[in-house]
Amino acid sequence: MKIKEIKKGDKILHSHLGKNPPVSGIVMESPIQGRGIRNTILVDVKGSEVGLHDEIGSIYTNEVLKVFKDKNWLPVEQ
Repeated sequence: MKIKEIKKGDKILHSHLGKNPPVSGIVMESPIQGRGIRNTILVDVKGSEVGLHDEIGSIYTNEVLKVFKDKNWLPVEQ
């Protein structure tokens, strides 16, 4: 799956919190902007999975590892 196929409301796994295991989140905005793809997207990050706080914030699109679609985790190509 390509990064441009991600849509608002998709569940993702990302590596934004560093060395911790991948954390899930819900995409709050599409990564497509005009004719190109944004470098950052707004995500509801579920930090409570690794003992941190749940917050909404921007993460880099290259930190998105997998997307949950059709009951499967699909890897993301940059």
